[in-house]
Amino acid sequence: MTREGEKAPAFCLSGVAKTGREQEFCLKDFLGKGKEVVLYFYPRDNTPGCTTEACDFRDNINRLAAKAAVLGVTPTASPVTQDSGKNTV
Repeated sequence: MTREGEKAPAFCLSGVAKTGREQEFCLKDFLGKGKEVVLYFYPRDNTPGCTTEACDFRDNINRLAAKAAVLGVTPTASPVTQDSGKNTV
């Protein structure tokens, strides 16, 4: 298990891009670009706690984007729920 502050293992996952199209995202594509990577996990899509956390990142994305790529990961997301919730990379 990776703990806060430790390097995450290499991984690739499918997700929904800003264009609305499903694609594969790999951690390596976000590393080495002069920014930190904020990787957060949430247990389920469309639940009050998870939605609040995602909205907090969304509401602060302009401030965060200059310094970090923010990636949210959930085991229950599908392209449909990601698109409807605007949880896009």
